[in-house]
Amino acid sequence: MELTTREDIAAPIEAVFANVADFGWFERAAMRRGAEVVRTDSLDTPGPGMAWHGAFEYRGRPRKADVELVEYDPPNGMRYVMRAAGLEVALVVELMEMSDSRTRMNVTTESTPRTIPARLMVQSAKLARTTIEKRYRRRIARYCAELEERCQAAGA
Repeated sequence: MELTTREDIAAPIEAVFANVADFGWFERAAMRRGAEVVRTDSLDTPGPGMAWHGAFEYRGRPRKADVELVEYDPPNGMRYVMRAAGLEVALVVELMEMSDSRTRMNVTTESTPRTIPARLMVQSAKLARTTIEKRYRRRIARYCAELEERCQAAGA
């Protein structure tokens, strides 16, 4: 199942990428929501091979996930792969410079089931596709609005 959306952000591409690549911010945000996040790589600089292990509760059950940064192309974007309970999810963030002070962010999430229970979960999600797409677009739009505020507060 693939979900895609795009948002325009009133900030330069370098500032947007710097905020999207602020991995510490995402780790803290996940921990504020109750997840346990542990960095599992030993890289000193951001780049492919960065990895995290997460433990969280979803729909009343404990879950675990491993996330790896597989592509890192400043300031154009990045690609993550998450593996959890027979499900593989690829997240692609692409940035495109519209002007000196405007950036377009394209976000694509593709879920691929690797087990029969994961296949059933994706199939049931497809039945609620319209609701899931609306929620996905709303959350990405909210994140982009926050990101735009952070860029403007930083003077970008």
